[in-house]
Amino acid sequence: MKTSVIGFPRIGKDRELKFATEKYFKGEINEEELLCTAKTLRKYGWLKQKDAGISYIPSNDFSYYDNVLDTAVLFNVIPKRYKDLGLSKLDTYFAMARGYQGDKGNVKALAMKKWFDTNYHYIVPEIEDETKVTLDLSKILDEYKEAYELGIETKVVITGPFTFLKLLKYTGTKKFEDYIQIFTNEYIRLLKELSEKNIGIVEFDEPYLVRDLSDKDIADFSLIYKELLSNKENVKVILQTYFGDIRDIYETVINLDFDGIGLDIIKGDKNLELIEKYGFAGDKVLFAGVVNGKNIWKNNYKKSLEILEKLKDFNVVISTSCSLLHVPYTLENEVKLEDKYKSHFAFANEKLIELKELSQIYDDIENKDENEFYKNNQSILSERVDVVDEKVREEVANICEADYERKPDFYEREKIQKNKFNLPKFPTTTIGSFPQTKEVRKNRLDYKKGLITKEEYEQFNKEKIAECIKLQEEIGLDVLVHGEFERNDMVEYFGEHLSGYLFTEKAWVQSYGTRCVKPPVIWGDVSRKEPITVKWSVYAKSLTTKPVKGMLTGPVTILNWSFPREDISLKESALQIALAIRDEVLDLEANGIDIIQVDEAALREKLPLRKSDWNEKYLDWAIKAFRLVGSKVKPETQIHTHMCYSEFTDIIPAIDAMDADVITFEASRSDLQILDSLRENNFKTEVGPGVYDIHSPRVPSVDEIYNALEKMLEKVDENKLWVNPDCGLKTRGDKETKESLVNLVEAAKKLRENK
Repeated sequence: MKTSVIGFPRIGKDRELKFATEKYFKGEINEEELLCTAKTLRKYGWLKQKDAGISYIPSNDFSYYDNVLDTAVLFNVIPKRYKDLGLSKLDTYFAMARGYQGDKGNVKALAMKKWFDTNYHYIVPEIEDETKVTLDLSKILDEYKEAYELGIETKVVITGPFTFLKLLKYTGTKKFEDYIQIFTNEYIRLLKELSEKNIGIVEFDEPYLVRDLSDKDIADFSLIYKELLSNKENVKVILQTYFGDIRDIYETVINLDFDGIGLDIIKGDKNLELIEKYGFAGDKVLFAGVVNGKNIWKNNYKKSLEILEKLKDFNVVISTSCSLLHVPYTLENEVKLEDKYKSHFAFANEKLIELKELSQIYDDIENKDENEFYKNNQSILSERVDVVDEKVREEVANICEADYERKPDFYEREKIQKNKFNLPKFPTTTIGSFPQTKEVRKNRLDYKKGLITKEEYEQFNKEKIAECIKLQEEIGLDVLVHGEFERNDMVEYFGEHLSGYLFTEKAWVQSYGTRCVKPPVIWGDVSRKEPITVKWSVYAKSLTTKPVKGMLTGPVTILNWSFPREDISLKESALQIALAIRDEVLDLEANGIDIIQVDEAALREKLPLRKSDWNEKYLDWAIKAFRLVGSKVKPETQIHTHMCYSEFTDIIPAIDAMDADVITFEASRSDLQILDSLRENNFKTEVGPGVYDIHSPRVPSVDEIYNALEKMLEKVDENKLWVNPDCGLKTRGDKETKESLVNLVEAAKKLRENK
């Protein structure tokens, strides 16, 4: 049986692309050197797949920043403000991704949103009425040629026209419908030119099909693809979907002239029901996604083979469920993780081997029980250790409805807290972290390596906290933070202090652009071993008379930004973590920390892509998990939370139901669109929509921030508005951080004077 991969990681197994790109941004290497690094990484991925015998190997899945942004550039969907900078092609691309501030102009970056239900972020393309949509195939052809010269004939992977049009932001009078024919024509041109170059296979990725689709959506999709497929010439066209099932459009899809259709059987298990109910066109290739591209647990060959047996009457290719972009490169990097744990995992390279082994077992299915790969797989899966903690299970079982309720109600607490803290109107604060400089990272690394003592490590952190408190007081912020210099990552740090977690050395995954994360692994039942943040927050509070926030990561975010277990439900895991974080909240309160921020940056991340599944399958337990964390604190203790880089407008009532006292949102990149939804839903919680984008190196002016605040006051009660950046400052430099916060405070003061 043949095998297929939808996409391969591109950052490098040692984050080579990240470091090369950041050096390019700083002017330490030139464009040619960056391109050379990228070429080396592409070669690595192609040869790994070739060595594993993958039948359908992708090209054009590589990106310097984001594949959706690549598609925008492919069709010249580049807003005029970026073209007017007069930069090189590559620098224009990066200006769209991260903004530009220099001698050629000052422009913000395009908006950034979560990629469906993952922790990856895509750049939201903008199309203007004046945009001339034209095709530039240079990247696709160059990368196809690179692979071909290695002896690999690839399938070209491109974001499909329907998904691209759905993700576009339309800034003028023209909308989706006005561009259907325009983009259809360009995609036809794309197929024609690829056919002329003797490129045989194109994969159009259409993940939007797993969302709720209207009759009009189905009609629009059909309109696009009927014309597109009637002009495919010599190119075979694969429709690839992932992250769910395509129940709304399945019958339409199988009756269109696709040469292959890719279905996610892991997350979209309903796809099997659809095949059984409606059948599958015998002349089409079914790319069955049975190897999980989103999680790192070893594939259960028994279950996968049972699925493949149900599909035996069709022309099946074994595939990943989605791109392997969402998992780390290889277990070979994990030299410290014990084999009793490591043997249960499969990263990208190991998933290639799983595809190969599944293929070999299936080809001799009658003798599968005697196959060494099969026997080894089943043996490993039965050997998990250190998983169950009966005390934790009992605590979760004893949770009752009253444990989710905080007394008194929000409005009474709001009065109590305003009297207690006596903050000025439009109080200023930050989201939590301050710049993680080289010195900060070195101190942490030296301690982990045993090069410095615990006392030396902690003394350095105390000095940094003291500097941070002093800086915030000088700037004039109203509610301070300790800076989080002891933390490597907002989830990994907490995981290190919780039982039930495992950690990797180099299991990096791209979150956006050059930002990589190393998600911890939830191995067993979770509980708190000891206080985690208390001493740092207490020390910071001792240095100032101003309020200092305790900074925690919430249970849903800890769960969503970890590789979760597959042997218990997400709800069970979330409640276990919530009880552990509640212990920390109560310890902070007992030690005099009376403002506590419990970040839920990833609240929306596991939200089902279909609205009918939202409450029962996610929101009902996710919101309760957050409420469980703060339900036992005193009325005068103020609970904050923070959310970023996702679409929250449609779940605003659920967010309000979290019953926090203050919520800060990312809003700057999305042009404050969330404010309308807050007003429409009579949002009760005090709110701090981010006034500037911390993921861009540019420094916002006082007037820019002031104007943003003026807009906010059109939609938000002036007694409920907080002033803050849109996310933590750990990725920024000291100089730009100080300049930005000085301007933020000045803008808030100006607003107070004028109101």
